[in-house]
Amino acid sequence: MRYQSENNWRLTLLAIAIALGVMIVLGVVIWRFYRGDDSLLRNASFASEQISPNADGDTDLVQLGYEVSRNAFVSIYFEDQDGQRYYFRNTRLRGAGEYQVLFSGVVDGFSLPEDQLDGEIIARLLPDGQYMWTIEATDLQGVTESQTGPLTIVDSDPELPELRDFSLDKRLFTPNRDGINDRILIQYQLMKEANVRVFLQLPEGGELSIGELERDIPAGMPGRHYYDYEGGVDNGETPPPDGEYPVVAIAEDVEGQKVRVSSSLTIQDGGVPRADVFAPPAGDTFEVSGTAVALCDTLFFTVTVQNYGNTIIRTTGPEPGTVYDSDWNYNTLGWHTESGAWRLAVGYENELANYPYRWAVGSPEDLVEQDGFTYLPPGERALVTGGIRLVGPFGERNPQPVWIGLIHEDVEITEFNNRVDPKQILVDLPDEDNLTACEPREIPVKTTN
Repeated sequence: MRYQSENNWRLTLLAIAIALGVMIVLGVVIWRFYRGDDSLLRNASFASEQISPNADGDTDLVQLGYEVSRNAFVSIYFEDQDGQRYYFRNTRLRGAGEYQVLFSGVVDGFSLPEDQLDGEIIARLLPDGQYMWTIEATDLQGVTESQTGPLTIVDSDPELPELRDFSLDKRLFTPNRDGINDRILIQYQLMKEANVRVFLQLPEGGELSIGELERDIPAGMPGRHYYDYEGGVDNGETPPPDGEYPVVAIAEDVEGQKVRVSSSLTIQDGGVPRADVFAPPAGDTFEVSGTAVALCDTLFFTVTVQNYGNTIIRTTGPEPGTVYDSDWNYNTLGWHTESGAWRLAVGYENELANYPYRWAVGSPEDLVEQDGFTYLPPGERALVTGGIRLVGPFGERNPQPVWIGLIHEDVEITEFNNRVDPKQILVDLPDEDNLTACEPREIPVKTTN
C-alpha cells in the first residue's frame, strides 16, 4: 500500500510539472503572438530580385518592406561585387512599425571613373550588375541588426540629365531699374529631356524661382535654355538684400536622376527706385520766374526732387541751370534718352515731343558717382533749376499750360509725377510789324559722356 501511495504521489507531481510546463510554453506562445519577439528588425524583403530601371513601364520598380520593433535609425544600401556601397536611405530615424517603399534603382549620387560632367550628381541609377541589398537598423541603445538579399539591375538608363556650360552673363547684379546691370541672363545646354528648376538660393534655405525665357527649344527638352532675372523689381517687388548668393539649377529626369550646377551672384544697390517732385508746405511746387514772359526773355524755374526709396537713382544731364531755347530739346543738346535714368522735365500742351526740356535731378554736389554714372542717394533731396528762352510761343496756344514731370526714362512716368503743378504761361509778343528774331546763341552741346 505504501508503494502504491508513493507512486501516486510521484504521478501527481509529474502531472503538475507537465501542466506548469505547458502553461509556461503556452504563455510564451501567447506573449510572442501578441507582443512579438524581441528582435529589432523583422521581415526585411524585396518583392523581386531583378529590375530594369529605364522608365519603360516594365519592371522599373520593386517594392521593399521591413519592420522595426522600436525607434531606430534605418539605412538601406547596396553593395556591388567590388564591395562599393550605394545608399538608398542613410540613417533615417523611424518609429516602431511596418514600412514599405518602392525602389526605382536610384540611390544617392556617385561618380564613375569615366564621368566628365559639370556640377554635382545628387541622385543616380545603379549601373547594370549584381548587388546585395542590406536593410540595417540601429536602436537608440546602439543595438544593430541587419538583413540582406540579392538584387540584379538590367537595362538601366546610363544617361544623366547633364547641364553643360551653365553660366551667368555677369556676376555683379544691381536690380534697381537704373539701366545698368539690372538683369542677369542665365543659360545652359541640357543634354537629356528633364525637368529643370533654376533658383536663387537664400541664406535661410529658401528659394526664389527664376523663370525661363521662351525660345525655340521647349522647356525641359534637350538644347540651349535661357533664363532672365531682374530681382522682381519690374513687378514692384523688393529684391533680395545685398550680398552674395548661389544661383542653382537642378535637372531631374523621368527615372529620378538629379544633377545640380551652381554659380555665385553678388547683389548690390538693390531696391525699387522711388522718387517724386517734392511739394513744399508753402509755395509752389513748380516755382517760375513769371507767368508772362516777353519774347526772347527767359522763363526760369525752381523744383525740388526727392529720392524717398531705399536705393540710389541714376540721373543724366544736362546739369541744373542749363537754359534751353524754346525751339530746342534735349536731343538738340546731345543728352539723348538713357534707359533707366531719371530726369526732371518741363512739358506743355501741343508739344511735338513728350517733355522736350530735361535736366539732371541734382547738381554735381548733390550726386554721387559710381562706376562712371551719377546717382541721387536714397533719402536725399536736390534743388533743380533751369530756364527756357522763349524764341516764340509754346505751341499754338498763348497763354499755354506748362508743367513739370519726373521721368524714369524708358520705364515710366508715374501718375503723381506727370503734369505736376501746371502754370498758364503767356509769351508777350509784339505786333507782327515789330516782330524780330531773337539773337542766336551757341547750343550748349554735350561734349563728354
